[in-house]
Amino acid sequence: MSSNCSVTTLQLDSIGQTEPATVHLLPCEIEHDGPAEVSRFFTATIKDRKHEKTVSFRGRGLKGQEVSCPQGYTGLVLSEVNKPGSDQEDRTVKVSSVFHNLTYWNLETPPNSDDGIVMAMAWPDLAEAIHGPLDD
Repeated sequence: MSSNCSVTTLQLDSIGQTEPATVHLLPCEIEHDGPAEVSRFFTATIKDRKHEKTVSFRGRGLKGQEVSCPQGYTGLVLSEVNKPGSDQEDRTVKVSSVFHNLTYWNLETPPNSDDGIVMAMAWPDLAEAIHGPLDD
């Protein structure tokens, strides 16, 4: 019987050679795998009256919010060292940059506490409360 699993190896020695990155999480799929001049073509403007970030991306209005990584956590942007030929082959990735906060964008609706990324960032504190030691 054959196994359909692969292993991903992270080269942690590359973390010391990285620069902090500005990270945006967009509500779409962009079929590009490589560097992009985001700061040149994607600039958010902040409206003071609503304290929200807004931007237009390819004619569609996006509303954003900056979210910090949970305390004690660092976000990693990974890149593949060698691209495997299939999903079953093992892969090796290295850290290309790090981040401590990111801006996530919703399509035309304001971000809120029910959004998946906000709930994901709250998970470590919730997990600690559920699985941590009990106080007497």
